[in-house]
Amino acid sequence: MRLEPIHASFLSGCTKGMPGAVIDLPLADIAARRWNVLKEDLPLPVAVLKETALRNNRSWMRQFLDRSGAKIAPHGKTTMSPQLFQMQLDDGAWAITAATAHQIAVYRRFGVSRIFLANQLVGRANIAFVLAELKRDPTFDFYCLVDSIDGVDQLARLAGEIGAGRSLQLLVELGVEGYRTGARTMDEAIAVARRVKSYEPLLTLRGIEAYEGVLHGADDAATDAMVQALLDGVVRLARCCKEEMLFAIGPIILSAGGSGHFDVVARALRAHDLGPDAFVLLRSGCYITHDAAPLQRNFDRIRERSPEMADITPAPSAALEVWGYVQSRPERNLALVTIGKRDISADVEMPTPILWFRPGTDRPQKLRADYKIAKLNDQHAYLVLPTDSPLKVGDMVACGVSHPCTTFDKWNVLCIVDDDYNVTGAVRTYF
Repeated sequence: MRLEPIHASFLSGCTKGMPGAVIDLPLADIAARRWNVLKEDLPLPVAVLKETALRNNRSWMRQFLDRSGAKIAPHGKTTMSPQLFQMQLDDGAWAITAATAHQIAVYRRFGVSRIFLANQLVGRANIAFVLAELKRDPTFDFYCLVDSIDGVDQLARLAGEIGAGRSLQLLVELGVEGYRTGARTMDEAIAVARRVKSYEPLLTLRGIEAYEGVLHGADDAATDAMVQALLDGVVRLARCCKEEMLFAIGPIILSAGGSGHFDVVARALRAHDLGPDAFVLLRSGCYITHDAAPLQRNFDRIRERSPEMADITPAPSAALEVWGYVQSRPERNLALVTIGKRDISADVEMPTPILWFRPGTDRPQKLRADYKIAKLNDQHAYLVLPTDSPLKVGDMVACGVSHPCTTFDKWNVLCIVDDDYNVTGAVRTYF
């Protein structure tokens, strides 16, 4: 990948999270400043990535993939950080997954050579950009989804009109009634696959895809059953396509796997009987940072469902934290902290208060479970306190996030810190 423009890019006091006096600091030189979050060298709020947790999370996923036999194309929309993409590619990622044409453009700008668009590619400008990239760069390897005959026809028409010199590689997406994209029935999905085949060599069929992360039943068992049924459908559809010789020559891809059921996906799709070249492609993007609440519960469920994975160490842990100051104690059981909707996600659950620190003391202290964020405004967090709380104005509070995706998109730059909160580097995002 081409990361030099990022390393050479400048930080300034206009960069969120940077000291106001900074002028034209190359990102690559940030560690040389020897800043420390706990010494108040950075203005709060500030988002940080803990390098030990990043390293451990990457190690855990590498071991999981080795044991499961699956490949991974981590979803880049989680972080939109080419520097983190490079870490994932260094770990052996097969591709980087995208969701939009804009994300594809960012990936290409920084040299991602294989992209899996886990979405339908629609619209003339979007399709034309991909076709132009395929024509410009013979090493660019691109895959996207189709779930309708209309979608297939549009791709074929523009591929014939604009041309790329080689095929658009497609996977049929299988969906579930009432949920997101994907063909709703096996008959519809087979019809889409046949349509792709009819347009060879403009289009080629490379596999079958689904996304189980949107499925939610009345309880965990019901959700697991829905996920299993969808994955069984993926395997059945792939077998039908194989029998009708609809797949192009080469590997067959079976893909699913968000951040909650990738163990089930790896196991269910492995039983495909499609030949030695077929492989399972997971797409979890959140594993690299994990989180403080939903993903931790997901991981606990993975250990319950897949005890053979339970002894992989070290276990994933939250790498992403947002720090703010206590700025007001207007009521006995309430503190206002300088972290708001513009700084941290609340689309899944409220942030989790995890640490507090009084400047000048030794180490951050853990916050008990009776500390809760009750509400967020644009720039304020309402921290509900126990009566005996020692927090006072000027203390620092760290919150864990409940959804990495929509915290990353609030920061152009995130500092990387060691276990003592020394700043050792930084990553840029491109949302």
